[in-house]
Amino acid sequence: MSQQDYKTTLLLEEVDTVDRSKESGKDMPKQGIKPVLLVEDDTIDAMAVKKAFKYLHIKNNLFIVANGEEALDYLRDKDNPRPQIVLLDLNMPKMGGIEFMKIAKADDQLKKVPVVILTTSKAEQDRVITFNLGAAGYIMKPMDHNDFIGMMEKIHQYWEMTLFPDDY
Repeated sequence: MSQQDYKTTLLLEEVDTVDRSKESGKDMPKQGIKPVLLVEDDTIDAMAVKKAFKYLHIKNNLFIVANGEEALDYLRDKDNPRPQIVLLDLNMPKMGGIEFMKIAKADDQLKKVPVVILTTSKAEQDRVITFNLGAAGYIMKPMDHNDFIGMMEKIHQYWEMTLFPDDY
């Protein structure tokens, strides 16, 4: 797949912002706002994440690719901003999440990017493999809308509170 082809499959969603650090009553450390990369082949699930971003007023841009191959292309393209976090589905065409993890975590340029698995797979084997490959988390996609929003809020809190190294 050419770089131009995968770029045409990217969707960029800019959302309104709010400063949630003031809501908590504590000053949270401020880092540059980096995008989030969603690797998801299911358009309904991708739309649910986009809607959750909008509902929660998440200020990070969201880039969406449809499989692990496109995610690697995105991450390796120096013109693309480095994501703060990758939200990764496991079961996708062309290159699934586990294969993506094996390649990304073996690459010195990509291995630092936190990857949170966001999947419907309950398989113990998938959890063991992805954590052994360096996943930052493994989360089941809830079917209920309110639970999905709650899950996205918790993921957002995770990456907002995480202090990344300066050279990241």
